[in-house]
Amino acid sequence: MNTKATPHLEFAPPAQPGAGRAWVLAGVAHALLFLALGLATAWKTQPQTVQAEAELWSAVPAAAAPRLQEPPPEPEPEPVPETQPTPPAKPAPPPPPAPDPALEARDAQIALEKKKQQEKKKEAEKAEKLKAEKEKAAKEKEKEKAKADKAKAEKEKAETKRKELEKEKLAKEKKAQEEKERDKKKAAEKAKADKAEKADAARADAMRQENLKRMQGMAGASGGENATGTALKSSGPSASYAGRLVGRIKPNITYPGDVVGNPRAEVEVKVGADGTIQSRRIVQSSGNKAWDDAVLRAIDKTEVFPKDSDGRVPPVIVLGFRPLD
Repeated sequence: MNTKATPHLEFAPPAQPGAGRAWVLAGVAHALLFLALGLATAWKTQPQTVQAEAELWSAVPAAAAPRLQEPPPEPEPEPVPETQPTPPAKPAPPPPPAPDPALEARDAQIALEKKKQQEKKKEAEKAEKLKAEKEKAAKEKEKEKAKADKAKAEKEKAETKRKELEKEKLAKEKKAQEEKERDKKKAAEKAKADKAEKADAARADAMRQENLKRMQGMAGASGGENATGTALKSSGPSASYAGRLVGRIKPNITYPGDVVGNPRAEVEVKVGADGTIQSRRIVQSSGNKAWDDAVLRAIDKTEVFPKDSDGRVPPVIVLGFRPLD
């Protein structure tokens, strides 16, 4: 026995019992069948008779004598049909082999495995289909989200643009208002400057007239060598002059804070003959430096004092200021 050829037959199905007897019966049946076909198709031959007839013509027409009547030929005997041999009866088929429990178990196992594989395949196809549907739904959802995000971005962009345009509009309006206010302020300053220039011109003219009068009455003046007055003799200011000066200075006071109580700040002011303020100093503080400084700034801003009712300006005058007066 060759042991090298057996390993690959370990998993081959086992040989069925009665296989050799079945092959012998099949060969005998085929031989009998061929013999019956040969006998049934045997060739048959039959003789064939050919009849011919001829006529002779002479130069002188003459009628032919009647032909000798021969007796008719005897009919040929009919062929006897050959009897065909009766084909032998077909042998009974061999009984089916007895079922093998091992083969049935293996076939059942194979069928079960095949069924499991088919079920797994169906489950895999179902899972793939479900996965594809989920991916499709996710893509649709992403598209909707992207569309919504795009619409939101466009809306925000439009809102931002609207705000920028509104901001630019407000900036232009503010700029126009500022230019208008600036032009208005310039016009007011120009009017004020023109008014001040006219006042200066009038003041200068008055000073010239005063100087002429002073020069005319200088001979009767009673002041000393260092006197700065313009009158023939020195005299104090009128009773209402100090109030006039305070009323002129106070509108120029700018004090943003609150003052506790109503303190008084007294300031000594030295004035030139034409009313120009030459110097000022605090002679009695109010106790609030911010109020004292505000009063001094207001005096500086006034620059020129008006003349008294007698046409003179006192060279030195002390003024008092209270926040609530």
